[in-house]
Amino acid sequence: MTATLIVLTSHATLGDTGRSTGFYVSEAAHPWEVFTKAGHTVTVASVLGGDPPRDGGTDGHEDFLAALGHDTPAVADVDPAAFAAVFLAGGHGTMWDFPGSTALQSLVRQVYERGGVVGAVCHGPAGLVGVTLTGGGHLLAGRDVAGFTDEEERAVGLTEVVPFSLQRRLEALGARHTGAAPWQPHVVRDGRLVTGQNPASATGVAEAMLDALPDTLLDARA
Repeated sequence: MTATLIVLTSHATLGDTGRSTGFYVSEAAHPWEVFTKAGHTVTVASVLGGDPPRDGGTDGHEDFLAALGHDTPAVADVDPAAFAAVFLAGGHGTMWDFPGSTALQSLVRQVYERGGVVGAVCHGPAGLVGVTLTGGGHLLAGRDVAGFTDEEERAVGLTEVVPFSLQRRLEALGARHTGAAPWQPHVVRDGRLVTGQNPASATGVAEAMLDALPDTLLDARA
């Protein structure tokens, strides 16, 4: 049985707006459904552990929320060697705590370098901006990626609230960022790296991650 890890943000405040944020529920719930239906053992962790803050509606996601519970392990306490794939769910909270989490960077690097699959959706690719490989290169350099676009950030009125433009940061790291029309599903697979643009892309990212898992890795995790 293949083991997959879903990582959530622990950040609950939307800048200095006084509004709350967190992980976007559907962006974790839909991939969880894809992975569990495929027979994976799915673990959900968060940057700091405990009860991760939620954003977005919860209707229709009762099974996921029941499995999630209120006490997730911290990323630093997770063994990367136990997982064939890691998926970074989005939500605006990720823009604050994903980029600076050295534990998350180490986990992603180790899963990837052991032949695993890395996926992220919407603002989830913020967790990739600090990931360098053992040889010194950046995980994103020269890679085709997708993520929440500047156009979508403007549409939700948060361009001046988020700490940086995700699209421009990905491009600055040498990634080839592409985008579809706002709110339309857009999934990009570049080898064992799979990224998606927005909440509508979450299911597609998980499905593409399944396709990216090599048979040898699946056998190794059986």
